[in-house]
Amino acid sequence: MRVRGIRGATTATANTPEAIVEATSELLAELVRLNDLQAEEICFGYFTATEDLDAEFPAIAARRMGWFQVPLLCGNDMRVPGPNARSVPMCIRILLLYNTDRPQSEMKFAYLRGAQAIKADLDETQRDLQQ
Repeated sequence: MRVRGIRGATTATANTPEAIVEATSELLAELVRLNDLQAEEICFGYFTATEDLDAEFPAIAARRMGWFQVPLLCGNDMRVPGPNARSVPMCIRILLLYNTDRPQSEMKFAYLRGAQAIKADLDETQRDLQQ
């Protein structure tokens, strides 16, 4: 069995506890659905939010889903200045480490709401690196 990484991002509609938990819950539900995740096989969840989201810890959404035995950590995203910065406002990101026999290539990521721009940037960067 190996540890695999699953990532995703979304945006909140406001800097309120309700909006942060709602957006995070939606993203977690999508990651669970896409990857058929079982809470007992999740090693760790790392949640980050941009500086403009500080009304609640995004990881609260995981606790409300019953993930009581999963170690969780919240942090802030880096703010990178300059014209090439690829920052999305009011953004929540998740990295889950998951025990599975499946290969990394089968892990499915999710980018919801305004965070779909991040996925477009990742796709563009990957194309640039392959040339």
